[in-house]
Amino acid sequence: MLERGGSAADAAVAANAVLAVTAPHLCGLGGDLFALVHDGSPVPAALNASGRAGSGADPERLRAEGHDRMPFHHDVRSAPVPGCADGWLALHGRYGRLPLAEVLAPAIGYAEGGFPASPLLVPGLTTVGPLCEDFASARSAGDLVRRPGVARALKALAGGRDGFYLGEFGEGLLALGAGEYTEDDLARPGAEWTEPLRTRVFGHDVWTMPPNSQGYLLLLALAVAEGLDLPADPADPLWAHLLVEASRVAGHDRPELLFDGARVDAVLESAAERRALVDRDRRAALRDLAAPGDTTYLCAVDGDGMGVSLIQSNAAGFGSLLFEPRTGINLHNRGIGFSLVPGHPAEYGPGRRPPHTLIPALVTRPDGSLRSVAGTMGGDGQPQIVLQLLTRLLLHGREPGEAVGAPRWRLGTGGTGFDTWNAPDEVVVEVEEGGPWGEGLARRGHPVAALPYGSAFGHAHLIDVLPSGVLAGAADPRSVIGAAAGL
Repeated sequence: MLERGGSAADAAVAANAVLAVTAPHLCGLGGDLFALVHDGSPVPAALNASGRAGSGADPERLRAEGHDRMPFHHDVRSAPVPGCADGWLALHGRYGRLPLAEVLAPAIGYAEGGFPASPLLVPGLTTVGPLCEDFASARSAGDLVRRPGVARALKALAGGRDGFYLGEFGEGLLALGAGEYTEDDLARPGAEWTEPLRTRVFGHDVWTMPPNSQGYLLLLALAVAEGLDLPADPADPLWAHLLVEASRVAGHDRPELLFDGARVDAVLESAAERRALVDRDRRAALRDLAAPGDTTYLCAVDGDGMGVSLIQSNAAGFGSLLFEPRTGINLHNRGIGFSLVPGHPAEYGPGRRPPHTLIPALVTRPDGSLRSVAGTMGGDGQPQIVLQLLTRLLLHGREPGEAVGAPRWRLGTGGTGFDTWNAPDEVVVEVEEGGPWGEGLARRGHPVAALPYGSAFGHAHLIDVLPSGVLAGAADPRSVIGAAAGL
C-alpha cells in the first residue's frame, strides 16, 4: 500500500485486514481495535474502536446462574459488539489516500483464494474443533485455508458500514445473540476519536490510550521508574526489581480504577506517592494499600512522517470460541473484562465498554516530532513489556533490535493472563529463560519462575525515527511469525 502511494493508515488497515483473514487465533473482524496516529499535529489522534455490550446485557441473570465473573468461553455475553471494522473505517476515513476497496483487496484475495496455514494457527485450531468448517482442511502448517464467508464480509464492508454491520454478518450476530444485541446496537458506530494520555519521561513524551484501555499503567509505571535511579545496565537484577516494583505500585488497584469513562489524571499525578512505596532492597507489600492472551500489534510510518500504532485483538486466542454462523467470523471475548460485582463501575451492562488490556504506544520528541511507534501483545503484561522496551530505547539508548530482542519479565499468576491484579501480592515475576535477574529478584523477596519463551512475554514491535529521518524497525525475533519491512 505504501508503494502504491497510500498512507501509513492505509498500510496499517491493509495489514490488519490480511491478519484478520490469516490469523483468526490472534485478531479479526470479530474483535476490537485501538490506534494512535501521529499526523504532524502536537497531539496524536487516539482511536477507540472497542465494542459495547448489547442492549440485552443482564448482570443479574448471570449472577442468578451462579457466575461471579464473566464466562470465558462459549457464551455470547462475553462478546460485546465487535469494533474492529468500525476502527478500520474511521482510520481510513480520516487518513486514507487509497480507495477502501483497494486497501481491503489483498485480504479478500487471501480469503477467497486461500492462504497457507501458519505454524501458529494450526496448534490453535485444537481449541476450535468442528466449530467452523473453514479450518477443517488445516492439519499441518502450509495447508491451504479458504474463508469464503469472511471474503463476503470484507466485500460488504468495502461498500460501506451498513453492508457489514447490518448485512450478512449483522444478521447472523443478531441470531446468535438471541436477544443480547438489537439492530440499533449494530447500527451505532463503535469507533470514537478521543484525547490520548501523555507523560513526559526520559526526555520524551509517551502517549497511549485513555480508559477503557489500561494504557495509564504504562505511563504511571514509566513516571515511577524515572525517579528510581535505574542502573545503567539492564542486566543488573536491581534494574528488573525496580521496574517490577514500578509496575506493581502502578497496577495493584487497577480493578477499582479501570472502567469505561474513568478519569485517571489524579492517578497519573500520584507517581511520586507510589514511588515512595518502592524499596530498593525488598518487594513491597501492597495488600492493604487500596481496595494467554493473544493479540496482533502492528505499526507503520510513511514517507510523509505519519506514524500509526495499532493494536487489535480477540482477547484470548480465538476469543469466545463462538463463530457467527453465516460468515464464519469468530467473536472475541473482551467482555471478560467486565465485573459482576453489583454497583462496580465496570459492571457488565447495556452499552458499556469493558476494561481493556490493549495499549498502543507512541513517542514524540519535545518539539512534537515523531520518535517511535511501539507495542506488543500479552494480555495484562502489555504495560510491563512496553515499559521495558521504552526504558531500553529512551533511557539506555539501545537500538530497536536490541530493545526488542532483549530478555523480558512479566507479572503472572499462571492463570488466564487477564487476572494479574486480582491478588497483587500473589503475582509471580515470570522471567524469560536467559534473563539475568532471577536470583537477584528472589533475594529481594519476589516469587520468581523461569519460563521458556511463550506468547505471555509478548511479540513486541517497534519503528524508531532517527534524527537523520532514517526509519529503524524491529519485529520480535522470538515470535514464530512476524516481519519488519521497509521500502
